[in-house]
Amino acid sequence: MTLSFSALLMQQQTTSWQHFVEQHSNVCDELSTEQLSAFKQAITLSDYILASALQAPELVIELFKSASKEILPDYKKLLLEQLADCIDEVQLHRILRRFRLQKMVKIAIDDLVFNISLDTSLARLSSLADELILASLAWLSDFCQKKWGKPTNEQGEQQILLVYGMGKLGGKELNFSSDIDLIFTYPECGVTQGCRRSIDNQQFFTRLAQKLIASLHQVTCDGFVYRVDMRLRPFGDSGPLVLTFNAMEDYYQEQGRDWERYAMLKARLIGQSKYHQQLSSMLRPFVYRRYIDFSVIDSLRRMKMMIAQEVRRKQLINNIKLGAGGIREIEFIVQVFQLIRGGRVKELQQRSLLTVLPKLVQSGEINASSKQVLEQAYRFLRRVENIIQAIADKQTQTLPDNELDQQRLLAVLRLANWADFLIILAKHMEGVHQEFEQLIGFDSPNHQAPDEHWVTLWHSRWSDEESIAWLEQEGLEWQSDKIWQVLHHFREDIGKRSLGTRGRQVLDKLIPLLLCRLQKKNEAEQVLARVLQVFSKIVTRTAYLELLFENDGALKQLIHLCQASSWVTDYIAKYPILLDELIDPELLHNPPQLGAYAVELRERMLRIPEEDLEAQMESLRQFKQSQQLRIAAAEIADVLPVAQISEHLTALAEAIIAEVINLAWQQISERFGEPTTCLDGAKGKGFGVIAYGKTGGVELGYSSDLDLVFVHHSNPDEVTSGRADGSKSVPASQFYMKLAQRIMHLFNTRMNSGILYELDMRLRPSGNSGVLVVHLTTFAQYQDEDAWTWEHQALVRARMIFGNDDLQQQFIAIRQDVLSKPRAFTELKNDITNMREKMRSHLDKSTDVQFDIKQGRGGLVDIEFIAQFFVLAYAKKYRELMLVSDNLGIFKILLTLGLLAKTEQQQLSNMYQKLRALGHQATMQNAEPLVPRENLVGQGAMVDIWQKRLID
Repeated sequence: MTLSFSALLMQQQTTSWQHFVEQHSNVCDELSTEQLSAFKQAITLSDYILASALQAPELVIELFKSASKEILPDYKKLLLEQLADCIDEVQLHRILRRFRLQKMVKIAIDDLVFNISLDTSLARLSSLADELILASLAWLSDFCQKKWGKPTNEQGEQQILLVYGMGKLGGKELNFSSDIDLIFTYPECGVTQGCRRSIDNQQFFTRLAQKLIASLHQVTCDGFVYRVDMRLRPFGDSGPLVLTFNAMEDYYQEQGRDWERYAMLKARLIGQSKYHQQLSSMLRPFVYRRYIDFSVIDSLRRMKMMIAQEVRRKQLINNIKLGAGGIREIEFIVQVFQLIRGGRVKELQQRSLLTVLPKLVQSGEINASSKQVLEQAYRFLRRVENIIQAIADKQTQTLPDNELDQQRLLAVLRLANWADFLIILAKHMEGVHQEFEQLIGFDSPNHQAPDEHWVTLWHSRWSDEESIAWLEQEGLEWQSDKIWQVLHHFREDIGKRSLGTRGRQVLDKLIPLLLCRLQKKNEAEQVLARVLQVFSKIVTRTAYLELLFENDGALKQLIHLCQASSWVTDYIAKYPILLDELIDPELLHNPPQLGAYAVELRERMLRIPEEDLEAQMESLRQFKQSQQLRIAAAEIADVLPVAQISEHLTALAEAIIAEVINLAWQQISERFGEPTTCLDGAKGKGFGVIAYGKTGGVELGYSSDLDLVFVHHSNPDEVTSGRADGSKSVPASQFYMKLAQRIMHLFNTRMNSGILYELDMRLRPSGNSGVLVVHLTTFAQYQDEDAWTWEHQALVRARMIFGNDDLQQQFIAIRQDVLSKPRAFTELKNDITNMREKMRSHLDKSTDVQFDIKQGRGGLVDIEFIAQFFVLAYAKKYRELMLVSDNLGIFKILLTLGLLAKTEQQQLSNMYQKLRALGHQATMQNAEPLVPRENLVGQGAMVDIWQKRLID
């Protein structure tokens, strides 16, 4: 079959052919004229086919000599023949990769040159993946059994590893360059038999699974087979690599989340097994509920919202999968009906989208017209997806932006020009998006027409006097001149900016709607100025304007937050992506449980490819920002008091710190391996983070830095394990230094969404001149021999927020040893008061009429210093003082011990909480931490306690 090539493609054909014959001049001599023509077309249309032919001409040319007529080749038989004489893992890896190369090239040739059907292409891609996985698993199972014995249960029955294919692999809809998502399971616990030393089944199957992943995922000189993603397994990256049937069942019954139900719709056990029915019966109740589950409708609504958010955020115009009307919207439509109705309508319990679509018509969920729109679009989009991926074997769903690849796509689709293609594409995607909005109607757009009074004002071109007079006609308690000044200034500003027709149309509807919402607001001019501050940041991003217009609740929430806090206004203006969080007010007013931040963050990170570091760093920042907004909204709504605000902000920071450490560990260990003691899972990472200051005292604010110190406890001669590719080991101390540097990089790199947190590492031994991470023994020695009194004061508020049990216990012992050192009472007083006066002279911003909440006499720092003095002075005698790191907890213990009078304890605690609340209010309004002295009652008592306890 000869394709019609443009002049550009003919030129490319000449170039590709010359490139090939320069390296392999006589290889094509045996090809007929027709076969040679097909070969030249193939290497013209696909850089991947050309690269494969250059790499392994003997495999690729063979495909043109004997054109197979089989719709679905017997990959299993062919692989068994090639693996019959395989003797080691190196040879296994080579055979798998060369087999994959030849068969994928064959699929690409048939797709691009011979126009095979989409159904055939998807079937081949999925079958090839199945058989490569199964062939590798079979060979490796035999290999591992020879080394470690056969795994058995308590009854002596042999156990096997079973592999679930997820996503498109599970649905037998694999695309050309897809990752494969897998989950591993085995029937029962037990031990291996038939070898000198038995190991338990969990250890055996973990080793087997690791080898299976390496056989597919590892890049060698022959490339790789598939990128393997294991993050959909129970507990994600933090979970075990393999689970027993019982453990899987327990997880999905007790902890399975709605997004996992969505993912499990396509889960398929690869290969034939006697356990197939048992596993299907076990998982079906989790995926398909017998009755309509209304709770899942809310989570699906959020999923739909997330799809729309991603389109808005990333402006996914040319993405045929994620863009509006793309493949994902088709999949979402089908899978929503499966989740909601599949428990009652058994026919919907299918994995393949094209199989389910007609069943939806039969069951009355959609009509035949909708089915036709979705099916035709799906076939077209999946065909285009396979073509653009086969060009260079890259996992992309973005339309090519260069003319050569565009011409390649047009040639395969038999289309004349790019404009024709875009018309066809737009018709399909617009049809899908229309069905998406009609069929998945979770959201009710805001159709309320704003008052014509405000429409008239916004569109007017009156003088200032006329506009103010128009405002005053409404009889509102507004300062009309200030309202008009704010509105006029905004209108003048956006008049100079490029909004586009659609953007101006939406804004022209949104501003009158905003003015309607402000009619009953106090201080409306201030609220208007703040909301328009946000608008000014998003006017060129029409999707955000549409979000606020179409979602009345989101606009009301934005007004409410801007009215309550200048800080929140600035925060949203700085990070407009947070507007997406306003869609669900209930979510904003219900912050997570303290322990849930880590779980939510883990779920979010699971959805990001491991190799996409930039996306991971952006996601961490966006998670922090969205959660801080939720916490601020909960504070504004009086859902959380100030003390709990700090607890939530601290819990959020700790979750992010743990996630950053795990990311950094993964990246550094990929280069150097892991410290040898860490290969024993019980030892953890051997790395700890000590939090000082507000983080240590669980008193973080919205803009707080993190005062941290990094420690480790490796052995002096310990090294890393190195990597399988032969890279050399490094000393463990160097590994931890690289780890600390990577952590700093992940936190401090300024991205579109800013930095993650400002890290302050000055409290580490020797301050900024010291090394970034120290051995715990060195930390202890420094604290004991070289630290100043102010460093011991800081240690009062220190706690370890990351580290294994061994590290935690060692740190607690060190902290208690240092805090309980015998100290001369007078010398301790002098050290503390001298340090406090030095700080006050540099930092106190108090005046005759204004009081500095933090640095003023009797302010927060004085109260903190009083607590620290008591701990350092009395910890040797009263070890209870070292059990807490927060000031209020210390004051309670001092009262119990009789070291503080009840009136003193109450005065200190009440004033401390009052000052923290005032400081918090100042932060929320972007104000200096100053209050009028006349409004501050009780500060004099703090000065008296300071004088009595530290001076007299």
